[in-house]
Amino acid sequence: MKNVVLLGSTGSIGTSTVKVAEDLPDQIRLIGLAAGGNSELLLEQTRKHQPAVISISDPAKAKDLQNLLGASTQVYAGNEGLLKLATLPAADLVLIAIVGTAGLQPALAAIRAGKDIAVASKEILVMAGEIVMNEARKHGVRVLAVDSEHSAIFQCLDGKPTNSVRKLMLTASGGPFRSKAEWPKEKFPEITVERALKHPSWVMGRKITIDSATLFNKGLEMIEARWLFDIEMSRVGVVVHPQSIVHSLVEFVDGSLIAQLSTPDMCLPIQYALTYPERAASDRVQTNFPKIGTLTFEEPDTDRFPSILLARRAGETCGTMPAVFNAANEVAVDAFVNRKINFPQITETVRRVMDAHQVVDHPTLEQILEADAWARCEASR
Repeated sequence: MKNVVLLGSTGSIGTSTVKVAEDLPDQIRLIGLAAGGNSELLLEQTRKHQPAVISISDPAKAKDLQNLLGASTQVYAGNEGLLKLATLPAADLVLIAIVGTAGLQPALAAIRAGKDIAVASKEILVMAGEIVMNEARKHGVRVLAVDSEHSAIFQCLDGKPTNSVRKLMLTASGGPFRSKAEWPKEKFPEITVERALKHPSWVMGRKITIDSATLFNKGLEMIEARWLFDIEMSRVGVVVHPQSIVHSLVEFVDGSLIAQLSTPDMCLPIQYALTYPERAASDRVQTNFPKIGTLTFEEPDTDRFPSILLARRAGETCGTMPAVFNAANEVAVDAFVNRKINFPQITETVRRVMDAHQVVDHPTLEQILEADAWARCEASR
């Protein structure tokens, strides 16, 4: 039995994680749950899974939950609550599925408490990959991938050293605007929020769905892969694969390619992270190749989607630049969703903030957080 703390239990990754735990009741026990604002769903999850400790961002909602649950469950609030859950003595694994940068401090706290972590919040490694991976090595814990692409690479590598790798190839669906004929660059200013939220392959949260439409999500994943697998950005690439069956590929130095394939379902990479190094039997994901029929691949269109070029620049520059790349994008996506800027201005905002940034090499955590705050202010301006 593996004791799991789930930070972000009411989001799309969180609810999928709960499904996996329900599929494997003899192998996974949820001992801690944390949510942002959805107290109703958190209450439902708590009553069903009986975790010892839960947390929610709003102290008033925490008080209400404590009154409803009584003494059987300890309820915390805010950042303090996240840190309490991340360091629970009984936890074997902390899965971090909090959108944005709020998962960074709990991730470091969990590592320093000797807990393995599973990372669904790519911002953690984008912002502070060097620090996080150094801390993980220092404390002898594992950083496991939850993203389908990074889980695929992890499975394909299967412990092989990075000097045996020629290239890591992250696959991208191409998003809802992949077709150049239907969506030429000139039409991008016409893209509405509603249209951008219609992803062709995955059902995800708002922020990640917009990032998939701009391909910023793939850029963030490139930087994440650079740190997670200890490999230079020059050996991390992207290939567009609209069917989303091949979740990523590894090309080895001898020319062999190994890929991980399955019908799109986030429960599969989540389950692999929760049960690693074992594989648990499950019938949730079924892949029918005759029904799929055809798998196609193409180069990403960096003229229409320059976010990939900005990500490569951020990952090659390192230092505080990835944190700036990430923070500026978060602000720009929020502005787009609130109809303050148009679709192409997301990328343009990030580019301008990156151009204005004075990079700090090998930054401390404090310097990373300062760069993050500066980038948010600059992007807003």
